[in-house]
Amino acid sequence: MQLTDATFASQVSTGTVLVEFWAQWCGPCHMLSPVLDEIDRERDDLTVLKINADENTATARDYQVMSLPTMLLFRDGVPIHQIVGARPKSRLLAELDAALSA
Repeated sequence: MQLTDATFASQVSTGTVLVEFWAQWCGPCHMLSPVLDEIDRERDDLTVLKINADENTATARDYQVMSLPTMLLFRDGVPIHQIVGARPKSRLLAELDAALSA
């Protein structure tokens, strides 16, 4: 699901949500996209959403996103972990699991 500046707050306000900040020109973002889609399908405890940082500059600015891809992990609307850069699926899952168990 694609987020916008207008929908961002309501979509991350409940549950555990991983948001990828991406852009059309970002090669690593395109490499990461199928990995995030797999994680979204496989994990019932996590919702994966995406927001185009070029089209939604207010949200990117509010969360001080300086590099793409950047992923923010939210728990009930509060950011609890940030990951910058593409990762292999196994490493990404390990980081997410460590952040969720903290």
